[in-house]
Amino acid sequence: MSRVLNATLVGSLGVALLLGAFLLNMLKRLAAESAPYAAINLVGASLACYSSYLIGFMPFVVLEGAWALAALFALARSLTGTQGNAR
Repeated sequence: MSRVLNATLVGSLGVALLLGAFLLNMLKRLAAESAPYAAINLVGASLACYSSYLIGFMPFVVLEGAWALAALFALARSLTGTQGNAR
């Protein structure tokens, strides 16, 4: 299988996860502060980041990498029960 086809499949799955989590949140089926929401975002953004890396598109590697890191911190915060207060 070609590198571009692999990137397309991986990226499509990642974006589907991100959009699915967003849709579930909009339908009030999944809270944005929940661990499952953060986990889906982490996996989706990581897959999209890897896909962008495979095709050498660095702006999206940075974007999706930052999204994955934010989701990782949100997941850790959700699992540990610590809720930071933004001021």
